[in-house]
Amino acid sequence: MADCAVTDGLEKEEEIERTKSEGKELTKEEKQRLRKEKKQQKKNKEKKDEKASQGTEKLKKPPTSATPPTQPLTQATTQKAVPAPAPVSVPASDASAPTDKPVKSKAELKAERRARQEAERASKQGKKGETGQQAATSKSKAPPSELQPVVKRLPEYIQADNPDVLKKLAKKLERQQIPLRSDYGYKVSLFSHLHQYSRKAPLTQQLSIPSTVIHPAVVRLGLQYSQGIVAGSNARSVALLHAFKQVIRDYTTPPNEELSRDLVNKLKPYISFLNQCRPLSASMGNAIKYIKKEISNIPSQCKEEEAKDKLLSCIDEFIKEKIDLAAVAIARFSIEKISDGDVILVYGYSSLVIHILCEALTSNRKFRVIVVDSRPRMEGRETLRRLVQQGISCTYVLISAVSYILPEVSKVFLGAHALLANGYVMSRVGTSQIALVAKAFNVPVLVCCEIYKFCERVQTDSFVSNELDDPDDLIVTRKGVTQLGDWQSLTSLGLLNLVYDVTPPDFVDLVITELGMIPCTSVPVVLRVKNVDQ
Repeated sequence: MADCAVTDGLEKEEEIERTKSEGKELTKEEKQRLRKEKKQQKKNKEKKDEKASQGTEKLKKPPTSATPPTQPLTQATTQKAVPAPAPVSVPASDASAPTDKPVKSKAELKAERRARQEAERASKQGKKGETGQQAATSKSKAPPSELQPVVKRLPEYIQADNPDVLKKLAKKLERQQIPLRSDYGYKVSLFSHLHQYSRKAPLTQQLSIPSTVIHPAVVRLGLQYSQGIVAGSNARSVALLHAFKQVIRDYTTPPNEELSRDLVNKLKPYISFLNQCRPLSASMGNAIKYIKKEISNIPSQCKEEEAKDKLLSCIDEFIKEKIDLAAVAIARFSIEKISDGDVILVYGYSSLVIHILCEALTSNRKFRVIVVDSRPRMEGRETLRRLVQQGISCTYVLISAVSYILPEVSKVFLGAHALLANGYVMSRVGTSQIALVAKAFNVPVLVCCEIYKFCERVQTDSFVSNELDDPDDLIVTRKGVTQLGDWQSLTSLGLLNLVYDVTPPDFVDLVITELGMIPCTSVPVVLRVKNVDQ
C-alpha cells in the first residue's frame, strides 16, 4: 500500500512538472498537494536515515566470542544487513505516521507550540546578549532605588532616645562648632524619642560672642525661636528668609571657590543651629529647599554682586508670591463661604484666618466670631485682640467648653501648620479635638493653608513626629502659690506639653488654598504639580 502511495505521488509530481514546463499555472489545490507531498517525502527520508543509522550501529557492535574481533564480516551477513531496513521499517512507519498524529489533543499541540516559541525567544535574547554585551551591562545597572527597597532615614530630632544617633549628631555639631543642647526634665515614655528643651537655658548662653561661625542675624533669630518670641509657621518662615537675606548681603566668596557651592556649605551650620534652638517647621524646610535650589542654579561665570542681587530678589519674590499674595487669594475664596448671619468658630492664633475675617468684614459681610483658646500658650487672646480692634463681634471660650458652644456655630475656620501627603492636617494641639466635635454636630470644617506648607511626609498619628515644648509652661502660679513647682523631684510624675496634633481628613470638609478649594485627598496631586513646577 505504501509503495502504491509513493508511485501515485511520483506520477502527480510528473504531471505538475509537465504543466510547469508547458507554462500553465497551477491551481491552489495542486499547490497545496505539492507542499503536502514534499513534506511527506522529507519525513520519509528522515525516517529512512534513522533506520539506516540504527542498522549501521547494530553492525558496529562487537561480534560474539566464536568469531575473532579482527575477522571481517562475511558477504552473507552484509547482504542480510543491507536490505533489512528497506522492506521492514519504512512502510510501517509511513503507515503508522498518520495514525499517531490524531492522538494528540488541541491543548497538547498548543503547549508544544508555546514551548517552541519560548525556546526561540530565549535563543534570540541570548544572541542579542552576546552581540551587545556592553550595552546590556550598562542597562542592567539599575539605580539603587530599583535594586533595593527605599528606606528613608529618620530625622535626628525624632531619635532622641537612640545613643548612636546622638553621638553622630554631637560629632556633626562639633565639626560645625555648634554646642549640643541638652534635654530638660523627665519625658513621658511615649514621647521619649523627641527632644525637650527648657527656655531657661537657651543655646546662645553656650556660644562665644562674637561668634565667627554663626552670623549675628541667625543667632538673634535662634534666640527668638527658643524663647517663643517668633511663633507661627508664616512668621517663622518670613523671619528665616529675612535672616538669610542678611547673610547673603554680608557674604563674600573666598578665593578659588564658587559661590554656588561655598554659600550652601556656609548655610549648613546656620540651619543646624536653628534646628537646635527649635525644630524646623515644614514650611521652613520648604523655604530652605527653595533657597538652596536657587543658589545651585546660579551659573559659575556670574559675578558675585549680580548673583547676590538675584538671590535677594528670589527671596523677596518667594515671600510675596507664596505668603502675601497667597493670603489674598485664599481670602477671596474663603469670603464666598461666609454668609450674612454666620457664627464662625476659630481656634488659637492663625495670621491667615485673621486676614480672612478682616477681609470678609471689609466686603460688608455680617458675622460673629467665637474664639476658642487653650492653655498653656493662650494664643487666642492675640486673635481676640486683633479682631476686636477691627470691630468684629467676638466671644471668647476655652476648649473645654467647645461642645456647649458648637450648636450655635455655622462654620469652623482653622489654620494649619502643615498639610501632609496623605491628607492629614498638622496644626496646633487641640485642632483635632475641635474638628471631631464639629463633625459630631455636622458643622463644616474649613482648613485654610498655603501651598508652600504642603509636605511630602506621611503621618497618621501625633506620636512619631511632633514637638515637645517646655514642660514648665504648665506650672501655674496663683495668689503667690506655685502648683507643681517641684515636679522634677517626683519620679512618678511627668509633664507633657505637646505642640501639634494631627487631624484625619474625615473630619475636614474643605481645604482652601491659593489654587482653589480642594478636598484633603487632592494633596498628593498638588504636591506632584508643585514638584513639576520646581
